[in-house]
Amino acid sequence: MSQAIVHANQPLHDLDEWDDFLAGRYKEGKSESEFRQYDATAAPGVAEFYRQNHENMTVEYVLGKEKEYFSLNKGQKSIWEAAEFLNTLVDDSDPDTDLTQIEHLLQTSEAMRQDEQPRWMVFTGFVHDLGKCLCLYGEPQWSVVGDTFPVGCAWSRDIVFPEYFEKNPDRDVAEYQTKFGIYEPNCGLENVHMSFGHDGYIAEVMKPYLRDESLYMLRFHSFYPWHKHGAYDYLCNDKDRSMLEWVLRFNQYDLYSKGHTKPNVSELKSYYDELFAEFVPPTLAW
Repeated sequence: MSQAIVHANQPLHDLDEWDDFLAGRYKEGKSESEFRQYDATAAPGVAEFYRQNHENMTVEYVLGKEKEYFSLNKGQKSIWEAAEFLNTLVDDSDPDTDLTQIEHLLQTSEAMRQDEQPRWMVFTGFVHDLGKCLCLYGEPQWSVVGDTFPVGCAWSRDIVFPEYFEKNPDRDVAEYQTKFGIYEPNCGLENVHMSFGHDGYIAEVMKPYLRDESLYMLRFHSFYPWHKHGAYDYLCNDKDRSMLEWVLRFNQYDLYSKGHTKPNVSELKSYYDELFAEFVPPTLAW
């Protein structure tokens, strides 16, 4: 789905370009050597996106964005209102798709429902990308999507395009370049500052209402160095390891539900009205 350009110098034509990159890079059955072929030559727009992300995602930046957005001061919206707000990212002139953002969300949640996943997981599937409304608040692409990773400690080589960290100012902070950095061993991922983006934001919105399994899916579904490569286990505790199976279960739908049958929103609305009412109040702070 093509999405409106809200900033100059946006390397991705639309945010779905990042999703498509992920689906190709982590396609089941591919070997690590095969997905590592996704380099700057093969995907120049994505490479430029990650260059901006890796050079700018500092501890100072993350803490500032957490303070700005995790206080949830962007007003009250229902789930449907938030989804309609996200729909304004769509470029209506795009000739390649007629799917709305709501229909994309429903593709994920409906795939879960068809597989008889728990209702709380179906709800999670619907809301997981609503944090991309950060673009509508004026955030650049590199601060909204992308693989996530801890800040304040040494960067793993399992982060995609790790070479782009060379120009990140945190490279000059000695403590941030140690294995544990500002953290304690096995401190737990809930105590780690992750690179800022739509994952952490939507998890904060839903934090008062959802179970831990759901919040882990939301907060860590883009933390591919951890759940695909096993990186940063030294920061994890037993809870993180027990939640890993749920994140992995979620990601098969996040990556591979696109292209499924176009959902009929009007036919599904009553089911989702009931589902939303089961887990959250009529409006939530964003």
